[in-house]
Formats: sequence, structure tokens, C-alpha cells
Amino acid sequence: MIREPFFKDKRILVIDQSIKQTNDRTWCFWEKQTGIFEPIVLHQWEKINFFSNQFSATLPLSPYQYKMIRGIDLYTYVRTEAEKHPNIEWRYGKVNSIRNKENKALVETEVTVFTADYVFNSILFDKIEASSSAKGQYLLLQHFKGWVIETKKPSFDTTKATFMDFRVAQNMGTTFMYMMPISSTRALVEYTLFTKELLPEDTYDEAIRNYIADTLKVSDYTKEHTEFGVIPMTNQHFPLQDGRIIYLGIAGGQAKGSSGYAFQFIQKRTAEIVASLITKGDPFTERSWNDKKFHLYDSVLLNVLTNRKMSGDQIFARIFKKNPTQRVLRFLDNESTLWEDLQIMQSVPIGIFLPAAMHELIG
Repeated sequence: MIREPFFKDKRILVIDQSIKQTNDRTWCFWEKQTGIFEPIVLHQWEKINFFSNQFSATLPLSPYQYKMIRGIDLYTYVRTEAEKHPNIEWRYGKVNSIRNKENKALVETEVTVFTADYVFNSILFDKIEASSSAKGQYLLLQHFKGWVIETKKPSFDTTKATFMDFRVAQNMGTTFMYMMPISSTRALVEYTLFTKELLPEDTYDEAIRNYIADTLKVSDYTKEHTEFGVIPMTNQHFPLQDGRIIYLGIAGGQAKGSSGYAFQFIQKRTAEIVASLITKGDPFTERSWNDKKFHLYDSVLLNVLTNRKMSGDQIFARIFKKNPTQRVLRFLDNESTLWEDLQIMQSVPIGIFLPAAMHELIG
């Protein structure tokens, strides 16, 4: 909205629970073009490593680049840009509820109630849970813990990021390590799982510690920063809007069901909303045929993973081995063509995935 002259005469209020002054997360994503957050990209890579017991390779990304943004840099950047616009106001406090009233939307905080033409909400007021009575509904958790480490001597190749390393125990479910070298002596090392339950905190730490020692062969280092996150992987339907309330982020279903990727899906969604406001005068959008197609694909993969019909490391190894990296990235971005989808599908066993697809189509 800041970048569009259309909103210069609109009063915009941002309500956040607190001032974000620490780095609580890291976003990594791929894109071809220069994005709106390019000024705060901490590092980017043109190649990625993929490791598994079935297939390993260094994969070129061009025309894509894999990019990293720190949470604190994004928060500071957005606030700094907003401060240049007197029509944008920032307030801090807990939001208790959001509701529609006649032709307005109301936001109730601990101290007052705000009225607006539209409310753009990213708050999940209710915990996401899989209903045992809902047919074909799945819920896995993508949970991860990461350490940013600093080594005494150069230990990392800054030209390549490790996108997935499945050469770790898979007994709990789809499990991989993720390693983003920021400099020759600094890297983010992250332990990620797709499972139904979280792990004891020391289990994540032990896995990271062992990976640094056994695989990265690094012993002399200091831990600069830790982060932890949980993203729902589900085929549940989230509302795009309800009256004058427009949903964003995970609350609007922008976390891809089969991978948990969210950052770029959020950017696409917000761009779509802004374009709708400018061209139509309202922010209302509808799910496209493409959205429904990929929702089916996500449901099929969640079916396979949830019921342990095939392990995640084997699935991803086959897909990356049998397809150009760019096709895989387009597929993960929900931007692949139907022909490319078929090529991806041919990479995995038809005897496993076809029955799962039929189950999701007809129950």
C-alpha cells in the first residue's frame, strides 16, 4: 500500500501486539526478480545442495535466486518506510476480537474499539486442529529449531545453501537439516520435521549439535542466535474473507499445505488484494482453478505422509532427481503448468500416489 499512490488519502492503522525489537525468525525464499524487500536481503545463493541416501547433488537455480531475510530487518524496514507517510499510524496492544457490524469492521483491543471500512487480519484466534470427523482432513506440523553459529576459521562455502539434507534419522517422520551460509564463518543451521507432535527442546539441540560436528565437521564455534517455529501443514480450508474482514498469512491459508512455505504466498496474496482495491474498489478475491488444483495436490501428499505410505525423504529425492530444479520450484510455488505437474507426478510411484489421489477426489 505504501508503494501505491492510490492509498495516499486513505487512513491506515496498523495494530501489533508489541514493538518487535529482536530477531525472532528468518525467512528464506526464492524469486527471479528484484523483490520489494531486496534492500534487506541478508544473503542470496545461486545454487543449492540437496542430500539424501537416495540422491544428492548441487543444483543450479538460475533464473531463480535463493534469498534470506531476517525478521528484525523486515520489521525495522517496514516501520521506517511507514513513518514517511502521515496517513499511516502504528499502535501496540492485544487484539481481543474482530467482527463485522453493518457495513463496517470492528477491532476490539484491550483499551478501545476501532472501526474501519476493511480489516486485514493475520491473527489466528483459534488453534488449528484436525477434526477427527472431517473427511479427508490432515494436519501435520512443520516444526524447526535453528542456530546461527560463528566459527573461528572459515568453514562455509557462501555460494551454496543446503536446501534439504535428509541424511539424518527419519524414524519420527520427514526430517531434514537446512544450512544457510551467510559468510565463510557464519551460518544458520536448522533442524526441521514434518510430524504430528513437537519434540522435547533438547532433542532439537542435540540434532543440531550432532550435525555441526559430524556432517559440517565444525567443532570450534559459538552460538549467536536461536529461533524456533511451528507452521501448520494442512488441507483445511481457511476463509479468504468474511464480510469486511480480509484474512492474511496463515489465518488466510497462505501456508502451502504440503510444504509449509508461506513467505512468497503471502506476498502474492497481498499484491492481489492491493490490485483489487485499486481496480475494483474492494479487496475481495476468489480462489482460482489453479488454487483448487494445488489444494488437491497438497491433500494427496499429506495423505501419503500422514499414513506413512512413503517417506518424505524418498519422495523429495525422486522429485529432485528426475526434474530440473526450476520445474520443482515452480511446482512448489503453485506456478507450474499441467504438463509440468504430470512430469512431477511421474517421478513418484503411481501405485502409491494414484490411490491417494483417488481417495482425495472421491473419498
